Amino acid sequence: MRVDTLTSIKVFRQVVESGSFVAAAERMDFSTAMVSKHVMHVEKRLGVRLLNRNSRTLSLTEPGRVYYERCRTIIEDLEATELELGSLGSAPRGTLRVTCPSWFAGQRMADGFAEFHRRYPEILVDVSFEDRLVDLVEEGYDLALRVTRNGGSLPAGFIARPARSIPVYIAAARDYLKRHGVPQTPAELAHHDFIGFGNIQSLTLNGPGGKIEVPLRVVMRYRSASGIANAVAAGIGLAPLADVFFDDPVFRDVLTPILTDYPIEGWKLYFVYVSRKYAPLKIRVFIDFLLELLSKTPVFKLAAVR
Repeated sequence: MRVDTLTSIKVFRQVVESGSFVAAAERMDFSTAMVSKHVMHVEKRLGVRLLNRNSRTLSLTEPGRVYYERCRTIIEDLEATELELGSLGSAPRGTLRVTCPSWFAGQRMADGFAEFHRRYPEILVDVSFEDRLVDLVEEGYDLALRVTRNGGSLPAGFIARPARSIPVYIAAARDYLKRHGVPQTPAELAHHDFIGFGNIQSLTLNGPGGKIEVPLRVVMRYRSASGIANAVAAGIGLAPLADVFFDDPVFRDVLTPILTDYPIEGWKLYFVYVSRKYAPLKIRVFIDFLLELLSKTPVFKLAAVR
């Protein structure tokens, strides 16, 4: 049986990245024996041993490490070229798997998706709204919309394109403020209940004199931002929320920002996707569309309760 060299190179790369012949065979839908044959073909053609292997461990030799890095670059360039050529003169199509925070699942984003579908009917957007750090490669996502402070949770080795700043303010239900009063200074926050996101214990506010660290009296914890917004609306306590919540039709007449002269340390929205020289056309048009949508989104006018 004749062995294709390019296929052998792809198999070798998959073995290295999967960590075993068995895992590589499963991912490429080959038999383990076929995977082994492809790797031996490469080693025989080069006249060097690329892998140290026994029944339990697998590691690269020095020549193997050099060859792997070159092969990875060559294959990525080839895939990028195929994607670029395939998109020329054709409409973007295919399934686009997207993950983004739960609070994106509002009417405004739904209206945006409706317009995107009208423009690009051959792209099926498969979107997951969840407040966790998704592994794009392992879970098969094309794109993540990720909100982070100072780029802290952005994965290494990926493209992270900044989209827009996300102003964050302390939110309260109007009914809660009638019952408990309106905090006038950061120090007064110590006397109010808070809904915490995850394990948050304090907030960093930006005041006229610099940063102010405020300890929180957390009475309830949520793991999703949309859940926190509902909890604040129910009058359980205060919580930091992105500006978009205050303009959401669901919360517009219920929530209000407080202490707006002391904004919370800023967050930023990023588009995160696998690092390639040429991103697939379906990703490029989706990002361009969202940037256009964000540029048309009116800035929320703060009208804080005093």
